[in-house]
Amino acid sequence: MRILGLDIGEKRIGIALSDPLGWTAQSLKTLERKSIKNDVEEIIKIINEFQVEKVVVGLPKNMNGTLGESGQKVMNFCEKLLEKINIELIYEDERLTTMAAEKVLIDADLSRKKRKGVIDALAATFILQTYLDRNRKL
Repeated sequence: MRILGLDIGEKRIGIALSDPLGWTAQSLKTLERKSIKNDVEEIIKIINEFQVEKVVVGLPKNMNGTLGESGQKVMNFCEKLLEKINIELIYEDERLTTMAAEKVLIDADLSRKKRKGVIDALAATFILQTYLDRNRKL
């Protein structure tokens, strides 16, 4: 079963995909945001291409666990996506994933410009891998 991971930001959407067995998450791409309609269509293309059966979306929360403006924007986007797809969508707490991704990229000595292009996909990978690890059936 393929699972799609999304890190939905204001300017970009990081996209990750699980392996067919649902053990590991790999970065797939970073989608530059254009419009909700276009962004949803691009995600649907990926869902269809890879026969995705579940979508895991990073939900940004405040450090105290409450939902802020960013979290509400993500949920609004997901409502639009769910109008077009008929598969399970799960929210995964994404607190600190972007910071963790940035640390990995800095440690890899990537320039700021190069980090900008891959950080969202790496954050999506962290979000998806966290979900996979927690839900793995051994």
